[in-house]
Amino acid sequence: MKIDVLTIFPEFFQGPFDASLLGRAHETGLVQLAVHDLRDWTGDPRRTVDDAPYGGGAGMVMTPAPFFAAVEALYGGVDQRPRTLVMTPRGRQFDQRMATTLATEDHLLLLCGRYEGIDERVHLHLAHDEISVGDVVLAGGEVAAAMVVEAVTRLVPGVMGNADSGVEESFGTSGPQAGLLEHPQYTRPASFRGWQVPGVLRSGDHGRVQAWRTAQARSRTRLVRPDLSGPENLS
Repeated sequence: MKIDVLTIFPEFFQGPFDASLLGRAHETGLVQLAVHDLRDWTGDPRRTVDDAPYGGGAGMVMTPAPFFAAVEALYGGVDQRPRTLVMTPRGRQFDQRMATTLATEDHLLLLCGRYEGIDERVHLHLAHDEISVGDVVLAGGEVAAAMVVEAVTRLVPGVMGNADSGVEESFGTSGPQAGLLEHPQYTRPASFRGWQVPGVLRSGDHGRVQAWRTAQARSRTRLVRPDLSGPENLS
């Protein structure tokens, strides 16, 4: 899988893209990550990427020309661009199901806005989709893009050492806990400061363990995220 990111702050991604699973996936070639400086495609000495909004209002708006010039230079034309996503608060809510779908793509391009946003013509004529990572406004799209990249790339086959690691976890799309928050996890020691690991987890009875985990996942979901507890998760 290949992912390109277009931003005016390429240095932001040096840490997130070099660490942990993502860094190893990049090193081994399972994922190809490339961050591009949008200012490289500006047409003036000051490398300007923004201008005042038509109609007035506070702040500045990112101009369309650098985005289109970057796409044409990187891919040979707008029609040859990969699946292109704009990070924006007005977009569709990003979730595990969307991450799973995006992980099947061969190539993604993420566009990071700043200021008051990006000229609407980029949204209409470059983006295939608009993605929001939550009901919150950030200073720019970089944090959101990093989150999308990590959520998607960990689902690429081979990135996680154990393929089952992505099954029984919060918001999973398959398995007995699909759509639920993950069950509680414990490890050694069995007793820590008087707090005990539940006996069922030390019983060796895999059926009882699975039933306990599913019940815990349902209980936690009802308590913390009742909006996820559809009829299929209440039984």
